Amino acid sequence: MEIPKFHETFIPILKILKDEKVLHHRDMSNRVIEKFYSSLTKEQLEKTTKSGDILIYNRIAWGKSYLKKGGFLEFPKRGMVKITEKGLRSVDQSLSLKDVENSSNFLEFYTEENPSKETTPEKITNASPQDLIDEGFLQIETEVKDELLKKLKSIDPFYFEKVILILLKKMGYGDFIETSKTGDGGIDGIINEDKLGLDKIYIQAKRYGENKVREKDIRNFIGAMSGDTQKGVFVTTSNFDKGAIKKANDAHHTIILIDGHKLTDLMHEFNVGLQIKSIYEVKELDIDFFDGE
Repeated sequence: MEIPKFHETFIPILKILKDEKVLHHRDMSNRVIEKFYSSLTKEQLEKTTKSGDILIYNRIAWGKSYLKKGGFLEFPKRGMVKITEKGLRSVDQSLSLKDVENSSNFLEFYTEENPSKETTPEKITNASPQDLIDEGFLQIETEVKDELLKKLKSIDPFYFEKVILILLKKMGYGDFIETSKTGDGGIDGIINEDKLGLDKIYIQAKRYGENKVREKDIRNFIGAMSGDTQKGVFVTTSNFDKGAIKKANDAHHTIILIDGHKLTDLMHEFNVGLQIKSIYEVKELDIDFFDGE
């Protein structure tokens, strides 16, 4: 089961409210999820928007908002939701986004909000405003990661090794030691997993263009790891072939493989090689502010 689009929550919301005079919006959302979306996985139920809201609750909230604008719901008092006569007449029918946006109440709402406009926006979309924000962020994020990977593939191989060590440091690992560039036995750096350096992680970084990391590369890496560690991280800007993955999985050591896409994900998450260009604030009504009204 997929997480519902916001307009797909219209009928579930109305059905929950059909037999209730008034419900708190949070209770209404919980009942909608319990009755109609209980088969969603734990991961789906915990998925968040870019702003950190739980996605399923965000979709229901936008569904509630559109139903209110369309005259299918009303908010009789703070935090409470009630179905209207119009909503009761629609509860056993199909109710599309187009139906809601073309309803007289919805048109009146936008005419009041935007006196210069006589109709709703021309473009009808199945995405909520939050979905459109997230989609825009995802598009920007994808483009930035693509540019980042291209840059990583073009930089000096020795500097690439330094980038990996900086990333691991940002991820919370201890001090790192760069090995000499000759005679290092295939080890590009050593990370102290703890402050005292009792546990070490050996690092191998391969800046490849199209070539894949092969089984031989992993075998050499394992052979270069001295007896004082059982942990290693092999990072590349390309990919690992099946032989390399099998060799790492079968090793007595713990070998973590990070390919180009995983690498850019981590660098994006920990702001390595990137800078924040813009910050946007999305605001919502502070209901607690009006407690004393």
